[in-house]
Amino acid sequence: MKSSKPQHVPKVKDAVAMCEFFAWLEDEVASGEVTEYLAALKIEDFRRQQEDYVGPSFEVISATGPNAALIHYHPSEETTRIISSEEFYLCDSGGQYIDGTTDVARTYFFGNPSQYEKECFTRVMKGHIAISSAVFPRHIKGQMLDTLARKSLWEVGLNYMHKTGHGVGAYLTVHEGPTEIDWKTNPDDPGLQEGMILSNEPGYYESGRFGIKIENLVLVKKADTKYNFQDCGFLTFEPLTLIPFQTKLLDTSLLTVEEMDWLDNYHQICRDVVGKALREQGRLSAFQWLMRETQPLG
Repeated sequence: MKSSKPQHVPKVKDAVAMCEFFAWLEDEVASGEVTEYLAALKIEDFRRQQEDYVGPSFEVISATGPNAALIHYHPSEETTRIISSEEFYLCDSGGQYIDGTTDVARTYFFGNPSQYEKECFTRVMKGHIAISSAVFPRHIKGQMLDTLARKSLWEVGLNYMHKTGHGVGAYLTVHEGPTEIDWKTNPDDPGLQEGMILSNEPGYYESGRFGIKIENLVLVKKADTKYNFQDCGFLTFEPLTLIPFQTKLLDTSLLTVEEMDWLDNYHQICRDVVGKALREQGRLSAFQWLMRETQPLG
């Protein structure tokens, strides 16, 4: 969970694989033949093409429609459902690489989402941004940050019942305690320290209808603050995951200028870093998909 060499987290390799997957899925979903199970297998195919890939860090959650409301749903050949362009598709997956571990969740809608579906997605996105941009004293426990992720949902009477974040090992356990971001108290939590890697994964789920989760891995790093109360030191998060969010799912009227700037800056980094890798590897279809998905909101 604490990394002295966070640059070794294989964020670029994993982003290349996942951009290829989502570009492929967007093209294929209209056929009406892509199942949750097939999509899960395809993720493994794309990751396997990357250097130093060893295997999945956990069983893929590939879920569409009502299955996405089941927080730990895993498709099988018997239970799999066709991925529809008129339903949310939630994908939560990760890879074990020799130089690190990944865990990422994205939610996509390939058709035309309703206004309510866009609102739910946007409120989850606001919570994700709030955690990612938070500034806090060193050794504070993640419990004190948890409400930042839920605030926009709570304001309209919505919530989710899982943790907002958990520690992540480096080529170790993808769920690594005791540090976490959760509304419940963990007496063993030592508090947040520089070099720790955690997930940032707010969500929202409606039983029998849909599920939304947005997850990046984040690195705890020193914050550049104007003041430093009693020399305690202040920290913030740096996103390690570089995979686009689907901006067509956003209701931008619910976003502040600062939130829109955060998204544009994040997507520019995706373009600069992952776009370069996609071009170098000759994965031009995925590169074009990345460019489309990272257009500035303004």
